[in-house]
Amino acid sequence: MRHGQSQWNLENRFTGWWDADLTEKGEAEAKRAGELLKAAGFEPRQAFSSVQTRAIRTLWLSLTAMGRVWLPVEKHWRLNERHYGGLTGLDKKQTAEKHGDEQVHIWRRSYDVPPPPMGAGSEFDLSKDPRYDGVDVPATESLKLTLERVLPFWESDIAPVLKSGTDVVIAAHGNSLRALVKHLFNVPDETITGVEIPTGNPLLIELDASLKPTGARYLDEARATELPTLP
Repeated sequence: MRHGQSQWNLENRFTGWWDADLTEKGEAEAKRAGELLKAAGFEPRQAFSSVQTRAIRTLWLSLTAMGRVWLPVEKHWRLNERHYGGLTGLDKKQTAEKHGDEQVHIWRRSYDVPPPPMGAGSEFDLSKDPRYDGVDVPATESLKLTLERVLPFWESDIAPVLKSGTDVVIAAHGNSLRALVKHLFNVPDETITGVEIPTGNPLLIELDASLKPTGARYLDEARATELPTLP
C-alpha cells in the first residue's frame, strides 16, 4: 500500500527521503484503503512500514479503519522512498524546464541512472536525523539501488513472516513498492520504471508457499493501474 497523497505530491516536488506529511486528501485515501481491505476480508496479523511520516500515518489510518490498530508494526528505513539526491525539494515542472524533459525523464524513469547527489550542507540533508543513527544515508539513489536496499529487509523480516502463513500489510512508497513488485513479478529492468503505483490504493497480492504471486488486484478498481503479468 503506497501512502496517501503527501503535501509534496500535491506541490509536484521531488520528495524522496524528505519527511513530507499527508494532505487532507491523503488522509482520506489512507482511511479508504483500510475500508477497502476490511471489505475484502483481509485480516493481516503483522504490519510493516518505512520510517517516514506519510507511510506511518497511512498505516495508522488504514488500520484504524480496519479495527486492527493492535497489530504489531515494524518500521524500517529500508522501506523508505528512493532518495532523489539533488532533486529533493525541486518543483518537477521547473526542473524539466531547466534541465530538459529528456534528462529529467532519465533521472526519474531509468532503472540504474541516479539523479545528481545531494550536496553537502543541503537543507534537505537527513544524515543527522535521529531515526537514521548508524545508517549510511545515501546522497542519491536509482531504482536499482533502492531495490538493493529493500531486498535484504524483505528477505530477513517480511518473507519469513509470510512463509509462516501469516498475512502482512506493508505501507511504503512508490519506488520501494515498485522494487518489491519487480522482485515478486520478475519484471524486466527496462519495463519496471513504467509500472505505476497509485497512492492509497491497496494492492492485494496472493502468494504460494514459495512466495510466488498467484493473483494480484488493486482494491479500488476505479483507480487501478496496469499490473505486471504473473510470473
